[in-house]
Amino acid sequence: YTHVIDMGKSLASLMPTERVDANKVKGCVSQVWLVTEHDQTSGTLRFRGDSDAHIVKGLVAVVLQLYDGRTPDEVLAIDAAPILAQLGLAEHLSPQRSNGLKAMIERIRAIAGAAG
Repeated sequence: YTHVIDMGKSLASLMPTERVDANKVKGCVSQVWLVTEHDQTSGTLRFRGDSDAHIVKGLVAVVLQLYDGRTPDEVLAIDAAPILAQLGLAEHLSPQRSNGLKAMIERIRAIAGAAG
């Protein structure tokens, strides 16, 4: 748990101009923002995220490690559930936090689907 919080602390904060409704992930109890950039040269998606809660910012960092810098097809090929299960996060998260985590992953997958 502490490791996840530390991962969140290592994330760069988003600019205030990026903390807008358009970047907000719906379905999260805490506020979560996700910014995506599609690198046309490499064909990869770059994700940056932030949250107002330390543990959630750590979860954002975990999700970004899975998906950042991958092509849309690679993003869609990743099944996050078994990876997250291996990390043992599920037993430490409340149902609301688990739903927020799912919402983040669904948003990333939707972005990849639209970009692919």
